[in-house]
Amino acid sequence: MEFRQLSYFVAVVETGSISAASRRVHIAQPALTRQIRLLEEDFETRLFDRHARGMRLTVAGQALYEEACELLDRRTQLKARLAALGQGVVGKVSLGVTVTHLWVPQVAGLLGRFRDRYPQVAFEIFPLLSGPQLERLQAGQLDAGILYLDDETLPGIATRLLQRDHLILAVPEASTWSTSVPSRLNELQQADFVWGFRSASPVYYDRVLAHFQRLDFHPRVVQYGADNIAILSMVAAGLGIAILPAASSCHPMPGIRFLRLPELDACDMPLSFAWRQDNASPALHNLVELVDQIGL
Repeated sequence: MEFRQLSYFVAVVETGSISAASRRVHIAQPALTRQIRLLEEDFETRLFDRHARGMRLTVAGQALYEEACELLDRRTQLKARLAALGQGVVGKVSLGVTVTHLWVPQVAGLLGRFRDRYPQVAFEIFPLLSGPQLERLQAGQLDAGILYLDDETLPGIATRLLQRDHLILAVPEASTWSTSVPSRLNELQQADFVWGFRSASPVYYDRVLAHFQRLDFHPRVVQYGADNIAILSMVAAGLGIAILPAASSCHPMPGIRFLRLPELDACDMPLSFAWRQDNASPALHNLVELVDQIGL
């Protein structure tokens, strides 16, 4: 039994004759008659009672008609679903985003435009720092990530440069720094700093320290936060000041003032969109195409 034979059978039932069905399915009457005969031989039972005025279903034929209609409908639905999956218009994309960039308008804009274009593709968003993102990407546990990367030739990882960020100083609103803005980093040598752990984002951490070493600036770190949101919360509580990506200012927090310094503006922080080169997900490829079209 083939789906083609079932469609011929349904056509005969619904038109009431071989001649009318042959016109509907666009095959010659002898060929159509043979296909119905083969179907009856396959099921080892008569499907029609033939008479001068046409063909009438047997009990077995009626049962097959009901099942055939359901099978053909399910086949059509499956073909449509598989085609949609193949074109990336349905499915899901798991995406890691650095905690700092969850509220950045450009990132939100990218997600919104993808959603508008592919409304049946679901996002799974994981707020992760760059280090854990890269580990999950390499392990195949994420489809893509928005993260800090210095080396754009990582084995098996494809990247697109999204934007270049810089650094910014976050201080408590109640601190003297809020009203007496420093002009150079060396004015902050004796300040208490809140810092992050290198393991959370090695590329970002090393890039910042290398920039400070060139300036002969050595911050006095007295507190540590697990991510930038935790660090900002500690700054707001008055536990110290912090230097963070400028994107952090897109998530305003009560009790914090963000300050720009020329020496922090000079620290280039490239943000990348990354994915595994062997990931064949059509939905992911559609997202990559959108990144290429609009950037951030």
